[in-house]
Amino acid sequence: MFYWLYEHFSAGGHGHVSILNLVKYLTFRTGMAVFTAQVIVVAMGSRFIRWMQAKQGKGQPIRAEGIQRHIIEKAGTPTMGGVMILAGLMIGTLLWADLSNIYVWAVLWVTAGYGLLGFLDDYAKVTKQSSEGISGRVRLLLEAGIAMSAVLLIIQFAAKPPEAPDLLTSVAFPLFKQALLNLHWFYLLFGAFIIVGAANAVNFTDGLDGLATVPVMIAAAAYGLIAYLVGNFVFANYLQLHFVPGVGEVAIYCGAMIGAGLGFLWYNAPPARIFMGDTGSLALGGGIGAVAVATRQEIVLSIIGGLFVAELLSVVIQVAWFKRTGRRIFLMAPIHHHFEKLGWSESTIVIRFWIVSIMLALLGLATLKLR
Repeated sequence: MFYWLYEHFSAGGHGHVSILNLVKYLTFRTGMAVFTAQVIVVAMGSRFIRWMQAKQGKGQPIRAEGIQRHIIEKAGTPTMGGVMILAGLMIGTLLWADLSNIYVWAVLWVTAGYGLLGFLDDYAKVTKQSSEGISGRVRLLLEAGIAMSAVLLIIQFAAKPPEAPDLLTSVAFPLFKQALLNLHWFYLLFGAFIIVGAANAVNFTDGLDGLATVPVMIAAAAYGLIAYLVGNFVFANYLQLHFVPGVGEVAIYCGAMIGAGLGFLWYNAPPARIFMGDTGSLALGGGIGAVAVATRQEIVLSIIGGLFVAELLSVVIQVAWFKRTGRRIFLMAPIHHHFEKLGWSESTIVIRFWIVSIMLALLGLATLKLR
């Protein structure tokens, strides 16, 4: 909205409103998106939590077959804190981003759609007081539909770079300068796979206080930098990256995600006063996946989001091996529960996983230069 005001006053010859000139700078708007989103989440936090406690009563249901101390320590904690995150993220983005940019609307569409799915899932769990929400198959189909529509939006309406007209349907590879694999319309399936996979990977990671929040912010920071670089012709050319016209605006969305995460961490830091629930984890994971698709750095997500990948794979491997042999590889999946079973304290697991996330993000960013 503020960018529209800047363009309106500039086009109208109202140059005397000098403070609006700051809005033309992407870095300024990204910083303001961080600040705005954080203030919104912190401001609404206490009242929203009290309201959720009154509405939910027993709070998020805790799995009886899970970690036993969680039944005692976390019982009664309300869920759906993702609503707070989404409020900060959406408002921060809408206020500071260029709303004529198709990439902004694509990532917001995924965020809002996945947030609604997560909300419905959380609502079903709370009302039934069961860990079972929406049918897994139905949810996956809806997630795939939302993701494919967002990818289609980008393919159809995003500007095509003249030096690589097939870029919007192609996969770029880290460590290789100009290598592209054009999937044509099969890219719809590939892009949807990235977005759906990221959403569910973050969803599995969200099992301890603050465990998913900080790695999501780290990934958002990394992809915010990537969006800024690949959306700038000079930097993209210097780093030998594929230039993606207009995608720099996604950095504002990433900034808003960081700010919303910081605001939520104020209430989610151990011991958590509220859980983000599927409302937050699906929306944030899907948003990160959508940004990876928008910036054409999908494969790099497997490095930057390596912690999420490990959490998802631990569940897949555990289920597949148990069905095949009747035995478990991990003491419990996702893998953070395995370490709890080994006797690690919650704070130790969370902080060490944060450290791993930082190292993986740096490694992922390094691939931008190693070409």
